[in-house]
Amino acid sequence: MLRLRAIYPCSWRVFQFRTCSCKPLISQMIKCTDEEQVFDLIKKNKATFSEKQVECAFNILWQFQQQRTSFLKNVDCIRDYPHFLTLHNLATSQIEFMDDDTLVNVLYFIQQCAPEAHDLLVEALVIESWRRLERFDINVLSKFSSCLANQLLYYSPLMGKIADIVHRNLETIDDLRSLSVLMVSISSLTSQRFQQQLVNKTEHLFDTIDSSQVNVARRIVQFLRNIKYSYYPLLERCNKVFLSNMNHLDLDCISKILSLYHSLQFHSFEFVKMAKKRLTEMIPLFDHPDGFVKLFVALGPMAGPEEKKQLKSTILLMSEELTSQQALAVMSAMEEMESRNSHLIKKIASILHKHLDDYKPFELLKITQTLTFLHFQSKELFVKLRELLLRYLKISVIPSEIAILVYALSILPSSNLCEVEISQIEAVLPQCDLNDLNGFATSVLRWIHYDRKYLDSTTGKQLKLLQKLDHYGLQRLRNSNSLNLLWKELKSLKGDWFTESLLEETVATLLRLMDEINSKNVAEIASFISRTNYLNTLLLDRIASVVVQQIEKIHPFEILGIILPFSALNYDPPQNDEFFRICIQHLNSYLTHSMNLYKENHPRNQYSCEETVLPQCPPLLSPFPTLLSPKGGLEPPMLVFLGFSLAALGYFPEDLLKAIFNIKFLSKMDSQLELLCSSLNRRVQFRLMELNRAVCLECPEYQIPWFHDRFCQQQYNKDIGSMNGAQKQIYKMLAEVLGGTNCVKASVLTPYYHRIDFECVLDKKKKPLPYGSHNITLGKLPEMHWESNTQITGSRLPPGAERIALQFLDSRAFCRNIPHLKGKSAMKKRHLEILGYHIIQIPHFEWNSMALSTKEARMDYLRERIFGEGKS
Repeated sequence: MLRLRAIYPCSWRVFQFRTCSCKPLISQMIKCTDEEQVFDLIKKNKATFSEKQVECAFNILWQFQQQRTSFLKNVDCIRDYPHFLTLHNLATSQIEFMDDDTLVNVLYFIQQCAPEAHDLLVEALVIESWRRLERFDINVLSKFSSCLANQLLYYSPLMGKIADIVHRNLETIDDLRSLSVLMVSISSLTSQRFQQQLVNKTEHLFDTIDSSQVNVARRIVQFLRNIKYSYYPLLERCNKVFLSNMNHLDLDCISKILSLYHSLQFHSFEFVKMAKKRLTEMIPLFDHPDGFVKLFVALGPMAGPEEKKQLKSTILLMSEELTSQQALAVMSAMEEMESRNSHLIKKIASILHKHLDDYKPFELLKITQTLTFLHFQSKELFVKLRELLLRYLKISVIPSEIAILVYALSILPSSNLCEVEISQIEAVLPQCDLNDLNGFATSVLRWIHYDRKYLDSTTGKQLKLLQKLDHYGLQRLRNSNSLNLLWKELKSLKGDWFTESLLEETVATLLRLMDEINSKNVAEIASFISRTNYLNTLLLDRIASVVVQQIEKIHPFEILGIILPFSALNYDPPQNDEFFRICIQHLNSYLTHSMNLYKENHPRNQYSCEETVLPQCPPLLSPFPTLLSPKGGLEPPMLVFLGFSLAALGYFPEDLLKAIFNIKFLSKMDSQLELLCSSLNRRVQFRLMELNRAVCLECPEYQIPWFHDRFCQQQYNKDIGSMNGAQKQIYKMLAEVLGGTNCVKASVLTPYYHRIDFECVLDKKKKPLPYGSHNITLGKLPEMHWESNTQITGSRLPPGAERIALQFLDSRAFCRNIPHLKGKSAMKKRHLEILGYHIIQIPHFEWNSMALSTKEARMDYLRERIFGEGKS
């Protein structure tokens, strides 16, 4: 005992001495201007180096690296110093003396110096940290979790232990900066309930951070991306932080935020606009591929024509210096930019070809898809790609990887699978989820479609494989007992195989699990149903019921997705008035703000019937992204989609419509269209025209003028094409039934630019009235003679005469499963009736039925529909 007592004071004196004596050396290291000076101090003082001095040395070396451009090159330089090993050994010997903070700091710094795999110092530091784990404070724990993430130990038992500590202590954590680091690190190990607890805690602590905490906000968005949860209240708040700090965001931060928003299908026009401006200013600042490639990828898809030209010419000059990953990133960005620069495509493709052996299976798939999209042709490259894909396929045992490889092979020209490879696919089918099965089926269908030798043994094998895919897909749906788990597989499914083989069973499964539809998943389920075109009233009634009962738990941004299937499929639920009233009321807080932004400059005399030409369509984010206003409202494109969906159902909220149809709103929308991809750009413009038409025809009392004449003329001049086979048949028979081609018009444009397949006029005695001379050739539509749309042509008819519109309705006009008219077709019928037409609809299933299999039967059918009689 006495000896121990004697040792303790001595140890304490030594510890105090070590602490005090390290300060002068630390001060000297802080004054160093380069690595040489730091290592010189290490060489001279290695005998007395303390743990704090080790930490300081690593910290200063790391700071030097951050100030350099060629990071990896400089890190290698540091590790080549003779006394780096000395510092390494000093750190190893000082581990037991390090406090918790120093221990984790040294681990972080040694990782940044890019040690070799299984570095002994890193292993020792991790083991010691694991031993102390329970006593770490929240800041040290977050830093340690980040170190584990750097080693890709996301699924390790140690990361699981950290997740458990966070779960047990979540209520007492009050540091959002540390919590955000932990959330990103442990996101792969969190249950859905724990994820919601973390989101709730983040919301609670958000106001405790300074508005300049960009990294905290970015990590929160990264966590939401990792758990695939577009939680709008947090996304909005983080977006405000980014906007308020835009002038301080660097290239790396902007590119990460854009990538995260893309993954979450979240679109802030204000952020994209400001990011585009800031990134454009950076173009002259980067003269090395490390930075410029990142700039090319971030700015390219949203850049204007001049900026794109500058980006492409610069990257072409740097092309010889690109690494394999940089070349892949550039090629992927060119696909997003819809580039057709053949010289640049050829150059980047040659770099990809050179490094082809270095790519992983999913990267080979990306290369195959991108080169195909860019119409690049190289027999040599595609042969090498096929060889690599088949080589990977022979050794792969992971179902998702095999699906990727098979899908890539199916894209390549003149590519097919032999019996051995088909057998390999069959062997993994029991382990596949719906996404893997869909990938296999899409590939097999592509091969069958392009293989003209339908009788050979390979095609027979493919057909048998397709039957097995059907079997396992149906089996997986029937065995599903959790909607949340099923939804992870279901939400991205699309394609012919899914709709033809699995759609009915999918709907049956959703019906079986529909009690699990709640406020969190109702919008996604609704959007999925609208994409399938499959009308099941029980499912839609359940969605309406959940919305009515749980509306306060549903974010206003989700209302459009919820309304969409009712609008697209033309269905009113039993409590339709209450359902739509509640939806519109719930939007009011956001609509009020949005409408206040646009209500100025609304006087009716400021409208122009000859509108300015809308911007040309420039590149797709997502078919239906969230469009967010920086000040908390909904952006113009989202309001247009919302207004159209309600109009298709016959709902016309006056305040919403008057907010949309004013000069300020339309001007802002024009500027935002330039930032959208070409597909979404066209959709927004067309929906605005359709909404304008619906309001003019169905709500003239709102006095909203029609201002889309020029736009419609441009669109329909492009769209003039040929009649299909059924339309040609009907045209010939109508000419016979009505007494000649001068009594029927084909492809007529009405006022407000609805297109009618055929038009005829009957007098008061139901006799056809002839038109003027016709110059029409079968198979080609007649020349359009534009006239003012301020008058309805029906007013020129003789007294008692009636204008008849005959519409041939193909399968697109109906729901997939039943002959129920969809929303747009029903709205068109309403509009034509308002314009004074008597509507005769000829459904494809009637025209092509056995009952109308002869010409005589079809002639009788037309007479009955037009004149109300059978044979003439």
